[in-house]
Amino acid sequence: MIATQLRFCPFFFVSLYLERETKALSPASISRNVQKSSTVKNASCSVSMLTKSPVRKIVIAGNWKMFKTWSESETFLRGFLPHLEETPSEREIVLCPPFTDLSVMSKYLHGSLIQLGAQNVHWEENGAYTGEIAAPMLTEIGVRYVIVGHSERREYFGETDATVNLRLKAAQKHGLIPILCVGETKQQRDAGETEKLIISQLEKDLVDINQKNLVIAYEPIWAIGTGDTCEATEANRVIGLIRSQLTNPNVSIQYGGSVKPNNIDEIMAQPEIDGALVGGASLEADSFARIVNYKKID
Repeated sequence: MIATQLRFCPFFFVSLYLERETKALSPASISRNVQKSSTVKNASCSVSMLTKSPVRKIVIAGNWKMFKTWSESETFLRGFLPHLEETPSEREIVLCPPFTDLSVMSKYLHGSLIQLGAQNVHWEENGAYTGEIAAPMLTEIGVRYVIVGHSERREYFGETDATVNLRLKAAQKHGLIPILCVGETKQQRDAGETEKLIISQLEKDLVDINQKNLVIAYEPIWAIGTGDTCEATEANRVIGLIRSQLTNPNVSIQYGGSVKPNNIDEIMAQPEIDGALVGGASLEADSFARIVNYKKID
């Protein structure tokens, strides 16, 4: 089971909401509120056990890609954080902003319900690798998750299964939880190659990888940013296939690809799906709040 940190009771966000009209959102003020709320949790905050499985973690991550300056991120947090008062504590919420926002956001989010994620990591710990970032640089500022092997990295920056494997190893070596992305193109799906392609990716990407500290995201490439969403039942089928290829059946597996407020409930009702990797819909506070607070369908 993927290791997680003890969460704080959501009373912090109520306090934040009441104060935000008169106080600037600052690391110092958030830290004070977190300290107050942490003492309340031990006395009265109970944890809901409405997970699909007692051992598979629900992980909902927002991938901001190359969007948002710090000032825009701060505006997002002002609108988003109060909504977490409604969020069941068993749901792991991850924000993956641009590298330029990571350090400041780490201070703002310290002790909150939100985990911080990066969008890439290099396999070397240091060196002459212009434009890259090393795992120790991320862990030192409180980053917990990192996206690895996203289709945009594979397509635009020449990522291969071999380099994806190296990045996964580097992430795990330094205590990061990688979110490994796999998925097929429209041409591959139309040719009936979805299963073959995904199995091949998994076999190559996961060589010597510890599956106890891993999240996998199934992202059909033809659905990313297009508005074309894979049918929830089909996504569930493919994710079931992915799970059948793993040595650890309790790995959390997300769906990604045009996840929106109007389809998240159906997606999360599928028994094999343990979360979502959200792109464009994670950029707006109200939109992402609706996604993380999805309604369970019985």
